[in-house]
Amino acid sequence: MGSIIWKLAGPGAGILASGVASRLTKKIWVSVTKSAPPDNPEDPDVAWKEAVAWALASGAIIGLTRLLVERQAAVWYRKSFGEQPPGLGAGRDGREA
Repeated sequence: MGSIIWKLAGPGAGILASGVASRLTKKIWVSVTKSAPPDNPEDPDVAWKEAVAWALASGAIIGLTRLLVERQAAVWYRKSFGEQPPGLGAGRDGREA
């Protein structure tokens, strides 16, 4: 049963985190640059500096937010079921802890 719950909770947490992070990234961008983020950074009319800055900022914020939310989902799972979520029990060397 726990495995089925994790198959829903894990990706669900990631999707939720991505949506939150996307909005957060845009708000931070506007507060720092005082301008809207580029709609399409791949557009040749967007300056390289702006496109690269947007890619770095959005990648870092979205990645960090997903990490935080997915780790909290794993903590919740461990507290609820008394074990690590399926697939997260491996240690640094790849073997089960």
